[in-house]
Amino acid sequence: MFHILVVEDDENARKLMMTVLEQNGYSAIPARDGVDALEVMDRTHVDLVLLDVMMPRMDGYEFARTLRDAGSELPILMVTARGVAADKRAGFLAGTDDYMVKPVDEEEMLLRIAALLRRSKIASEHRLTVGGTVLDYDAFTVTAGGRTEELPNKEFQLLFKLLSYAGKIFTRRQLMDELWDMDSDTDERTVDVHINRLRDRFEDNPDFSIATVRGLGYKAVKTT
Repeated sequence: MFHILVVEDDENARKLMMTVLEQNGYSAIPARDGVDALEVMDRTHVDLVLLDVMMPRMDGYEFARTLRDAGSELPILMVTARGVAADKRAGFLAGTDDYMVKPVDEEEMLLRIAALLRRSKIASEHRLTVGGTVLDYDAFTVTAGGRTEELPNKEFQLLFKLLSYAGKIFTRRQLMDELWDMDSDTDERTVDVHINRLRDRFEDNPDFSIATVRGLGYKAVKTT
């Protein structure tokens, strides 16, 4: 059973999220704010954090930064009433893995949690297998058809991200925010360039392809 820490200062919202989680097979652990959450983590194993932003004593941004500064890679799903781009940017810079805006759709929340837990397991193993293709995160290599190829840093991270969530659509902005320095002058066309390079490299790969979703972005498609 996965243990999910629900960090939310609103008691009713906290109880609702915990009920939904427990009804779907998770163990839900309550915390009122970031300070309380850190104390809970000192004595309890946690697999994922469901994190509110606006809280007393220690808000969600500070809590996320505290975990990342300590070297923790614990998955964080940030949930907030503030959905403007600047707030999302602040969340990703602080170290969150995913972001949802209130009011939260319960089914979407559960899907995002499942994806983050799956991605966390993949990251902890540092290896991703898609059909006969193996991605090794430690070496930035892709092995397929008996041949191993080392990829440039960003190309590998982009491919690993897409294949970790095969079928999920990522906008160019999402990929930029997660894989490139958001304070840099790099624009979203950089994503297109890297996607085209990956397509050229793996055009004959039978295990996956990278599809363009018109008007939205890109997704990886498993073909075996």
